[in-house]
Formats: sequence, structure tokens, C-alpha cells
Amino acid sequence: MSADILLAVLWIGLTLYALFGGADFGGGLWDLLAGGSERGRPQRELIEHSIGPVWEANHVWLIFVITLFWTAFPAAFAPFAATLYIPLTLAALGIIARGAAFAFRKVSDRLWQRRLFGAAFAFSSVVTPFFLGATLGAVASGRVPVGIDAGDIWTSWWNPTSVTTGLIAVGACAYLAAVYLTADARRAGSTALAEAFRLRALITGLALGALTLAGFPVLRADAPALFDGLVGTALPLAITSVAAGVLSLGLLVARRYLLVRLTAAIAVTAVLWAWGVAQYPVMLPGLTVDGAAASSSVLTPVLWVLGIGSVLLVPSLVYLYSVFQRSPQR
Repeated sequence: MSADILLAVLWIGLTLYALFGGADFGGGLWDLLAGGSERGRPQRELIEHSIGPVWEANHVWLIFVITLFWTAFPAAFAPFAATLYIPLTLAALGIIARGAAFAFRKVSDRLWQRRLFGAAFAFSSVVTPFFLGATLGAVASGRVPVGIDAGDIWTSWWNPTSVTTGLIAVGACAYLAAVYLTADARRAGSTALAEAFRLRALITGLALGALTLAGFPVLRADAPALFDGLVGTALPLAITSVAAGVLSLGLLVARRYLLVRLTAAIAVTAVLWAWGVAQYPVMLPGLTVDGAAASSSVLTPVLWVLGIGSVLLVPSLVYLYSVFQRSPQR
């Protein structure tokens, strides 16, 4: 029971990182596509205002997920890290490069420096979610075997399922960012920016939906066990994701910018939980949740620490997000 509870908490942390950290990554993509230094300035200023105060806090969820994974499920974490150290390292380097470039661009006063750091910020914002998505695809397709030296360090994450998952991760980040930025733009009093990001959200949402649907034949051929789970026990969640995605597009057309944030988040959340339900109770091939879990002498204190820590962390993060959800100063 403790193992299942901790797995659910881990999945909640992964979901929150996808919703908040993912939107930050998507902001980097829109920063790249904003246009020239003058034409794109209003969009970049809005993006900077939206993610600037919280981008570091959002990575708390990634640290939380990794720490809980290796503490509560060491038998699964060891082969996971050993097999997928290449994409995990590239993702880590992308996170570091992205943060450094974002910080240095803000204090640079020369145009070429701002362009250089802006390009680094945008590039790392695209490749990082791809590598993170590819690692999830490796686990979902059963290519991370039990045993530290049993997995292939290349084909485990460079395969049809992982590439598809990586592309979906990039698309989901771009979509969430565009959806969130529409409301931020309207709150800032800029109808033009709201319309610009609304159009991007519509286009990205349609593309993401098409890519997700196209991924089902890939899963059927490349990861049949996961596919069977998605059309079986996890089918209600998959349907929920599709319904929320379609509703989100309708809300964007109707310019219901606040409500669409909720439905877009539900669409992404349902996809993640559909994968979890489809694969449960298997964590790695031949390794179940109970088999991967640490002993009760570890799991019980971890549960207590999580309960105490959440009392401090959750209100602090809620306050942080609420404070900075205000109109930017002009």
C-alpha cells in the first residue's frame, strides 16, 4: 500500500512538472518564433514576465520526482539511470544552458549578446523536453530491462516510440505555453498579443492532436503491451484527454482564455495518467511496483516526510504563483 501511495505521489509530481515546467519550455519556443528584435519585443517581454519569477521554482517538481524515484523505488531507478544516462545527461545540460542563457540575456546590453543567449535559451527549451519525453518513451515501450548493464544505451531511447513521445512532449509544452500566455496577455491589456498567442495555441493544439492520434499506430507496432493498456484499462483517461483537447480548441475559438487553461491542463494530465494506468503495476519488464519498492523501513519515513514537507511547500508555491499572476508593470 505504501508503495502504491508513493507511486501516485510521484506521478502527481511528474504531472505538475509537465504542466508548469513544460509551459516554461514552451515559452522558449515561442520566444524563438517571436520575430526580430523590435517586432518580437512585446512577445518576449510577456514571456519573460510570465516565466521569470517561477521558472526556477518549477524545477522543484523535477528534483522531487527524481529524489522520490531513487529513494522509494531503487530497483527500478538503477537500471533506468544506467540505461538512459545519455538522454538524461543531455536533458540536464539543456536545463542548465536554458537557465544560464535566460539569466544572462536579461543583463546583456548588446544586441548580439541578447541574440546569442536568446538562441541558446530557445534551442535548449526545445531539445530538453524532447529528451525527457524520449526517456519516458523508453520506459513505456519496455526498453529499460532490469539489470544495470542489461539495456542498450542507444536503442533504448532512439526508437519509434521514444521519438514520437519526445515530439509529443515538445508539442505539449508549446501548446500549454501558448494557452497560458493568452490569458497573461489579456490580463496585461494587450488584445493583439492575446490574439497572436490564441492563434498559435489553435495551430499547435491541432498539430498536437494529430500527432497524438498518429502515435497510436506507432505504439501498436512498437509497444503492443502499452497499446493494449491504453485501449483497455486506461481507455477512459484516453477519451478524457481527447474530449478535453477538443473542448480546449472550442474555448480558444470562443476566447475563454481562463477556462481553457483548465481544459488544456486536463488534456495533458489525462495522457500522463493514461500511460501510468496502462502500464500499472509494471515499472520495468518483469519488475512490478512492489518488487521495485524499498523496504517499509524506508517507505514509511518517506511518507511522513512528504506529509510534513507538503504543509510548507504547497502553500508557498500557491502564494508564489498567485503573487505573480498580475498585470506587468509598464
